[in-house]
Amino acid sequence: MTTPLHEEDVLGRPLDGTLLRRLLAYLRPYGWSTALAVLMLLGTAALQLAGPYLTKDAIDRAIPARDVHRLGVLAAFFAAALVAEFALEYGQIILTARIGQRVMIDLRLAVFGKLQRLGIAFYDRSPVGRLMTRVTSDVETLNELFTSGVVALFGDLFALAAIMVWMLWVDARLALAAFAVIPVMALAAQVFRVRVREAYRAIRVRLARINAFLQEHLSGMRIVQLFGRQDWTARRHEEINRAHLDAHLVSITVYAVFFPVIEVLMSVALATLLLYGGGRVLGHTVTIGVLAAFFQLTRRFFQPLQDIADKFNIVQSAMASSERVFRLLDEAETVRDAERPARLPVPPRGEVVFEDVWFRYPSRAPRGEDEGWVLRGVSFAARPGEKVALVGHTGAGKTTVTNLLLRFHDVDHGRITVDGVDIREVAQDELRARIGLVQQDIFLFTGDIRSNIRLDQPIDDGAVEAAAERVGAHRFIQRLPARYDHRLAERGQTLSVGERQLLAFARALAVRPAVLVLDEATSSVDAESEEQVQAAIAELMRGRTCLVVAHRLSTVQDADAILVLHHGQIRERGTHRDLLAGGGLYEKLYHLQLGARLSPSS
Repeated sequence: MTTPLHEEDVLGRPLDGTLLRRLLAYLRPYGWSTALAVLMLLGTAALQLAGPYLTKDAIDRAIPARDVHRLGVLAAFFAAALVAEFALEYGQIILTARIGQRVMIDLRLAVFGKLQRLGIAFYDRSPVGRLMTRVTSDVETLNELFTSGVVALFGDLFALAAIMVWMLWVDARLALAAFAVIPVMALAAQVFRVRVREAYRAIRVRLARINAFLQEHLSGMRIVQLFGRQDWTARRHEEINRAHLDAHLVSITVYAVFFPVIEVLMSVALATLLLYGGGRVLGHTVTIGVLAAFFQLTRRFFQPLQDIADKFNIVQSAMASSERVFRLLDEAETVRDAERPARLPVPPRGEVVFEDVWFRYPSRAPRGEDEGWVLRGVSFAARPGEKVALVGHTGAGKTTVTNLLLRFHDVDHGRITVDGVDIREVAQDELRARIGLVQQDIFLFTGDIRSNIRLDQPIDDGAVEAAAERVGAHRFIQRLPARYDHRLAERGQTLSVGERQLLAFARALAVRPAVLVLDEATSSVDAESEEQVQAAIAELMRGRTCLVVAHRLSTVQDADAILVLHHGQIRERGTHRDLLAGGGLYEKLYHLQLGARLSPSS
């Protein structure tokens, strides 16, 4: 069953040992630091026993004996214990914070690296806002686990164990009186755990919805304003935020009930201790010092219990986040390099061959073997130096052909070769280095024009400017205030559509690819600029292959071969003149675009 785009998958067990082991594996590079932090916590927990012990000694021995010197020594020890506890806790907080930040960096690098390896099919079904939640909020939650969760939880458990052992050793019956409320507390903690688990799951789901909604509607703000959807968008945004608020209020309510319950139980334990212990003091079976120490220890016993409940909340939230993070890290990479990739011939020839290629997108779940195919038995060859055009109605499969050539997806049947090598056997980086792609929807990064053309490729400034000059971009770049160092806004919004497309064309040509793929690359360029682009293409076609996806047939009339796709199949192929003379689909497309009346024979 497919998960809705803006929803989260149902989460697993509240405390998953497998997930915990995977999380703790990120601590291995910082093992010594983690061990030191644990030792500091153990020292802090041990020092918490010093106060009650010194109080007992002062009440039972120093005060009855009027021993001022002993009282001074005990006070000095108490002050030293406080200073030592402060120093250890300070060092532990600093150390665990650093460990958490380093683990967070490692996790974010792992998640981002995974995102760069995942195929285009994954992004077709995953909202960007939801992925942003993975990299930011979910990883930040895991940072809380490492900084104030796991290590601190271990320290609290040790403190509990130490206090229980000390109390049982000093007087087991008094200890059992103080522990009488523990079963009730365990029941309250179990209810709290379940409720918090559900609340935090709901919070994470709604946070992902908010991020996805904001990313989608902020990116499409032009359409929102153009069609007057501001009121509807505002109402929908309010609904999503209200759901997020309600989820938070549920978690707050759970806390508002649980912690007063703990306080009441602690008061009940102290009252029980006072009643039972007071009777024993009157019976001279317990000293007042022991009873006073037990009062302090009981309070300190309940403090770690409260902390553990709070830490368990962090663990619960981290489990929810870790499930999503690891689900992303475990996402199958549908397009993978071979273990021993083949090498493309050098120098490159630029030959592209499709051999009986069948393909359907994973998102189109077919009900039968013959359904859902986007390409059906597509075969053609583009020889070095040839210009091959792909034309046809929308949805015919033209862009899919280019996506398969670039290995954004792998074919289901058949094969594609470049220079005689099956592209599934070639490393993706090497394959894509041979191919220059220009699409209709141009994506420019925030930065200067030079870096947007170079894109970190080993290309010098002269090659960048030469590529821009060949496609006609150099002229408008020279008019900009800082020329090639001119800073672009997000996605190049300060440039016209035509200027952005010229930059994208310069980007593709700068690496001198063996194959040029143009997917409606000149659709928004004005006539003068298009003439410059076509002249650049003609110059660069020598020894290069050009695969052109076009809706405007006027741009491909000079192609060496035109392939007419219809419902995923190549129905016609030939030159412009031959296809017009054939009186088939191409002729109909041509006359429809020209606005001419079809002849009865057509």
